[in-house]
Amino acid sequence: MSDTPQNPFEAMMRQAQEMTDAWTKTLGSGMGGFNPAQMDKLWPTVPAEMLEAFFGKQFNPTGLDAKTRLLLTLLGLTIQGALAEGQIRLTVRHAIEAGATKQEVAETIGIGALFGGVPAMNKAMELAAEVLDAKESG
Repeated sequence: MSDTPQNPFEAMMRQAQEMTDAWTKTLGSGMGGFNPAQMDKLWPTVPAEMLEAFFGKQFNPTGLDAKTRLLLTLLGLTIQGALAEGQIRLTVRHAIEAGATKQEVAETIGIGALFGGVPAMNKAMELAAEVLDAKESG
C-alpha cells in the first residue's frame, strides 16, 4: 500500500511541508530548529506610547484606546480556538505593555469561553500565563 495521500488537499499540504523543509535546510543549520509557533519571540515589545499612537486614539480621539483594542484582539484570537499561539502570546505581551492588568487579560480570555468553548479558553490562559510568568521573572 502506498502512503501517497488520496485527498488532493492533503497531498498539497504534504508537498508544501516537504518544500518548506527543503528550503529551511538550504538556509543553513540555524534555521533547522526554527519553530513558527515561537515567532512571537522574534518580535520586540512595542512601547506603550507607540501602541497608543498607532493602535489607539492617535487618529480617532473618540475611539478605543490601544489597551482595549488589544484586549478585543485577544478575545477574537481566543474565540477562534486559541490556534494562533504566537499571536496570542504577542497580543498578551502588548496588552500588558499598553496597561492591561493580569485580571483584565484573564477576564477577556474567560469571556472567550462563552463563544469559543472551554478548551479554547484553557489554551489561551496557558499561553497568557507563559507571557505573564516570563514578565514577572524577567
